[in-house]
Amino acid sequence: MLASNSASSLPPMDQNNRSTEFQQLLSEARSGNMSALGRLLEWYVNYLTILATTGLDRRIQRRVSPSDLVQEAMLAAHRDFGDFRGQSQGELLCWLRQILINTLHRTVARHVKAGKRDIRREVSIDEVTRQLEESACRLANLLPARGDSPSAAIQAREDSVGMANQLSKLPPQYREVITLRILQSLSFEEIGEQMGRSAGAARMLWLRALQAFKPHVE
Repeated sequence: MLASNSASSLPPMDQNNRSTEFQQLLSEARSGNMSALGRLLEWYVNYLTILATTGLDRRIQRRVSPSDLVQEAMLAAHRDFGDFRGQSQGELLCWLRQILINTLHRTVARHVKAGKRDIRREVSIDEVTRQLEESACRLANLLPARGDSPSAAIQAREDSVGMANQLSKLPPQYREVITLRILQSLSFEEIGEQMGRSAGAARMLWLRALQAFKPHVE
């Protein structure tokens, strides 16, 4: 289940305002302003939580929650921020996703052992990484297409951060069904099984979630 983080918020959706505020916070963070760094990274908590939710195998989720994974990744981002050399939000997103992937790898190594049975043989790191990257693409694809150029793809990734924040405002069951249906491409039968509902009930929940989500997107 996705964790709502009401404290996380993007700057105004106007592209110029967003870019200006991003550059200001980035500059202050690089000058050693820890408050600015905290505010900058906080923008991406909901985005990373969605990716962690879809990328973390459910067998591992029994031992560690997506929110714990994101918290660990954010601690690493704070610690290693001096290694970030990019200048754009797109570059920062790529850097944070890689930190999340590295954190996920360490989590698998720590938590998949159960007694004498090592389920690392069943949980592929490459598969987990691929699934997380696919989730990032699907989240970006929730937005209207802006063209096929590389810059349009980068912009879609950046705008998906705002989409993640909009998802965080929904009730937990609505967030979960949207995540399972869109980002994990599950059938209503599979969604119902995971959420303890019938396939029909899962479909009705999905329709209600879309209706609730539409005003946020608009």
